[in-house]
Amino acid sequence: MSEPGVGHEFPEVEVSWCKRDLLLFANSIGCKADELHFLYELHPKFSAFPTYPIILPFKHTDRDVIDFYRRSNTSPIPGIPKLDAKRVVDGERKIEFKRKLPVESTGRTFVIKSKVLGVYDKGKPGTVVETEQTLVEKVGSKEVVFTRAVGSGFYVGQGGWGGPKGPKTINYPPPEGRASDATYTHPTNPESALLYRLNGDYNPLHATPEPGQKMGFGGAIMHGLFSWNTTAHGILQALGESDPANLKEFQARFASPVKPGDTLVTEIWRVGKAEGYGEGWEELRFITSVKGGKVCLSNGRAVVKISNPKSKL
Repeated sequence: MSEPGVGHEFPEVEVSWCKRDLLLFANSIGCKADELHFLYELHPKFSAFPTYPIILPFKHTDRDVIDFYRRSNTSPIPGIPKLDAKRVVDGERKIEFKRKLPVESTGRTFVIKSKVLGVYDKGKPGTVVETEQTLVEKVGSKEVVFTRAVGSGFYVGQGGWGGPKGPKTINYPPPEGRASDATYTHPTNPESALLYRLNGDYNPLHATPEPGQKMGFGGAIMHGLFSWNTTAHGILQALGESDPANLKEFQARFASPVKPGDTLVTEIWRVGKAEGYGEGWEELRFITSVKGGKVCLSNGRAVVKISNPKSKL
């Protein structure tokens, strides 16, 4: 007997983007002036930063702001109690890159296909909903896959409905007793979340203090995917020469909130050849922390083609 919600498919969502969207995203996650291939549309190697598709399930085809709560409440999961999208935070995210993203979607048809992988009742703390989201291009009767992402949302204080507890999570700890091979530091400011939200994630939790106060965070917090994306940028810059082709997998667990103005510090470890990939591809482990404070991204793992092995930022 299948568990509640498993296999449920949400309606396909058409998505679109233009070069300006890619420029905004690259600016919002900290790309630098020496990475003009992400920041200047006339650069001969102009490219999307590889993790950009993670924003498309929020953006859809929008050209303007939307009501985040209304959109989040439109597709209930059969067999699951109604969950309140006003009290949800990211749990964990993983993305796999299959093909290079074009710099605009004009004249082509792209959709996000989403399905439920599991819904887990964690008791009083809340409920976890794990989903798979695939970005595909529809070409006639065929579907061409560009990215596959697996993520979980944690619905704070919405557990205790008698559902399954869920499987044991797989952990990717860094090597014990060994200094990191590279570090990356990224300062935020009070406006960082207000810039990042313009990519299409308009959750009020990241703009105004009231939602965060109700959830026990004391006020507005940074998007979990802001920390996730800035860390992906730092890793690619540190060890992959900022080449989007040098990132194949990226994942991390959201461990604690980040406040606007915090400084993020990522420690990165090389742990050997990545299974299933060719020469030069390595598996990395990483942890991102708030400077002087808690870990905010744990269980970090990436597959990168190492182009700059001696880099220490």
